[in-house]
Amino acid sequence: MKKIIVTARKENFEKIEPVLKDLYHFLNEEDDVVRITIYHPGEGLEDLIDKFHDALDFRYKDSIIEVFTPDFVISPVLKRTEKKVEKSKEKTPVEKLIYSTKPHLRLDVSKIALTTVAGIIALTGLFMNNVAIIIGAMLLSPLLGPIYAFAINTAVGRTSDALKSIGNLTILLLMVIIFSYLTTLFISIFVELSLTEEILARMDSSFIYILMAVLLGFASILALSKEISESIAGVAIAAALLPPAVVTGISFALYLPKTIDPLILTLENVLGLMAGSLSAVLLLDIGPRKYYERAAARKFIARTSLVLVILLALLFIFSLLL
Repeated sequence: MKKIIVTARKENFEKIEPVLKDLYHFLNEEDDVVRITIYHPGEGLEDLIDKFHDALDFRYKDSIIEVFTPDFVISPVLKRTEKKVEKSKEKTPVEKLIYSTKPHLRLDVSKIALTTVAGIIALTGLFMNNVAIIIGAMLLSPLLGPIYAFAINTAVGRTSDALKSIGNLTILLLMVIIFSYLTTLFISIFVELSLTEEILARMDSSFIYILMAVLLGFASILALSKEISESIAGVAIAAALLPPAVVTGISFALYLPKTIDPLILTLENVLGLMAGSLSAVLLLDIGPRKYYERAAARKFIARTSLVLVILLALLFIFSLLL
């Protein structure tokens, strides 16, 4: 059940009135403003917001659309209304999706610290050849956020926010590589380190890894859209990014001639995840409301997709030549 509050100027009400037909709503007039409270089952919410968006004149500060999810609503009438509504494909409003990416556009000390700690834990698991420890590190890693923010902001044509997401992801991965390198150097002073099977497995790039990354990126965004736990989707992203980035740092410290292989694998996975996540938001038909914004978004998506395909092809060719 959704509670929608639409605020508009009285002279704009004539355009809004047809939209209210068959909706369970209340009117409240205050001076030159009318406030409409609507209770809606939730199915078809995106289409309803589109209608209000077209009817309102947003040149005025009085024009506002608010959407809430009440903890509970007690009303026999609404209960009957919900039963009458046929289950349909529910689409999350694009404004909610954009708002959900905002925390991932800010790169603070806590995220950097958490990613770094996850990298060191993964490093421990790699040297101990212990898969359970590596998986534990993936649960801590906040690498899903930038990928998710990139996909959503690219789909709605927010160029600066999409680029900011890529920048944040780059910084987090660099921190993992740098601290893995420094930690390996420090540990090697006291203990003789060897390359385990888990480390060697991440020192060879292949086309299959690109395909896996594309599928993981696609599945992660699709899972989030179905309100599956973010931690579960996050593990999928971290599985593709965290261990190869850690192995890149280890290689810098112990096996410099072989460093290029895990680095290429990390880059392939990053680009594959970005391509897969972008495919998912296109399949979900996520985009701006206004037609001219949609046109700009399509151009940005096309350019971004072309760059991703070219970079993935170059990395694949380069890996074959090594």
